[in-house]
Amino acid sequence: MVQERTDPSAAADGGQEPAAASVSGPGGEGRRLTAARVAAGAAGGLLLYTAFPPLDWWLCAPAGIALIAASLYGSRPRRAAWIGYLAAAVFLFPTLAWVRPIGDDAWLMLVALESFFYAAMAAAAALVFRLRLWPLWFACLWVAMEWLRSAVPFGGFPWARVAFSQGESLFTSYAALGGAPLVSFAVTLCGALLARAALQRPSRAPLRAVPAALAVAVPLLALAVPRPGDEGRTVNVGIVQGNVPGRGMHVMGDEPAVVLRNHADETKRLAQAVREGRLPKPDIVVLPENSTDIDPYRDPSANAIISDSVRDVGVPTLVGAVVSIGDTQRATRSLVWDPATGPGAYYDKQHLVPFGEYTPMKDIVLALSERANLVGRQSVAGDRPGDLKMGPVTVGAVNCYEVAYDGTVRGTVRAGGTPLVVQTNNATYALSNLPPQQLAMSKLRAVEHNRAVVTSATTGISAYVTPDGKVAWRTRELVADMTVVQVPVRTRETVATRVGAAPEWALMVMGAAAVGAAAWRGRRRGDRMGTD
Repeated sequence: MVQERTDPSAAADGGQEPAAASVSGPGGEGRRLTAARVAAGAAGGLLLYTAFPPLDWWLCAPAGIALIAASLYGSRPRRAAWIGYLAAAVFLFPTLAWVRPIGDDAWLMLVALESFFYAAMAAAAALVFRLRLWPLWFACLWVAMEWLRSAVPFGGFPWARVAFSQGESLFTSYAALGGAPLVSFAVTLCGALLARAALQRPSRAPLRAVPAALAVAVPLLALAVPRPGDEGRTVNVGIVQGNVPGRGMHVMGDEPAVVLRNHADETKRLAQAVREGRLPKPDIVVLPENSTDIDPYRDPSANAIISDSVRDVGVPTLVGAVVSIGDTQRATRSLVWDPATGPGAYYDKQHLVPFGEYTPMKDIVLALSERANLVGRQSVAGDRPGDLKMGPVTVGAVNCYEVAYDGTVRGTVRAGGTPLVVQTNNATYALSNLPPQQLAMSKLRAVEHNRAVVTSATTGISAYVTPDGKVAWRTRELVADMTVVQVPVRTRETVATRVGAAPEWALMVMGAAAVGAAAWRGRRRGDRMGTD
């Protein structure tokens, strides 16, 4: 039996690496300590899930991260990796449960893949725990992990980033300073500082006050983040949610053009409400993604239905359409429809959903999966931001899945889009935790860019979010609904809009440098940590 007595708190106080704690054999760790790590990691993952919509217990995010950090602290890289993987799986299984309508196998595979990113981060974290100020380096590594999983594979998957649990919290204002990455950093730093305080050895308990006080200070400092004010200009935006007949993978039902008719009828009901004085006259109207299930360029009847409803409401209308590109491809399009001249300017979705709008490794996947053929025509990505002139404003069009991508939203704002308009089709995932998670992203984007966000969804949740991130109006799901909201038009940019991804890259470089420094010191000491 070997007993290592090195004090784990020395990593922060004297720069010593943490011990692997009491072990039952060479390179091993006591069963009770391993069990405690596993329990803390799993509990941390579960707490992190509760911070996300629909529960929205945002304080659970730093608490969950504190448990995850504590579960990894003092562990060797290999053990840290599988504990990190476990914590991620416990977090992601319920958080991404909205994938289940596609198939339980897709849900399991997605969670299994995404958890590897957390495992890699945990292994790197085991190294930086050797350094002073490790809560800072741990938070930097978390930002790097979220960046990587937002980029690869197949364009990345930014859902379930910690920032998206903070749509309305004390941390939210950091979005106006450094975007979603800075919010994730602040929440993770707060949690790591809580872990640092809890891990302080009993004989030095008074020192717990320092990291604990810093953990409290992190969210409070967000109150000092500068935010642009109102500019005194508004626009009336009509929002239409037409609903669809089907559910799950068969949302369009069996009747042709039913989705188009539903949204055209709801647009006409909005026009009638305006004529009767029940709603103010809109300046523009927004319909959701896929509000027409028939290509209006190629089908005269679809074109006529849309033209009739837009003429009735009498203002430029943003129509969501899937349009054909040649004989084998398609585009998901935000199409400005003028009541007099018909279809005009448009924006094509840039970030496409892999296996939903296009099929990566097409020949192999289609041969192995019959369900993959449901994608049909392969979508073509757009190559320009969604600034579209509509009546008195230039809206910033964002399509559904894209609201999770920092660069896409930022590019649209920089191109002049205000307000932001998110057209979305969540029909496959109705009543799951996807619609509220997507709304939380809109709340964060509103604060990040000082822009009102209008969301129009086929089945819900359609909403209007103020530039302060507050939901001023929203629909229920699986109902037809419409309204007209008065939306502030703001043009001033936040610090986050101006500096772009610079804070994210700075944090990632810091994290990488910390890993390098820890590895170098480990080699100089003969790598006493070893491997499990």
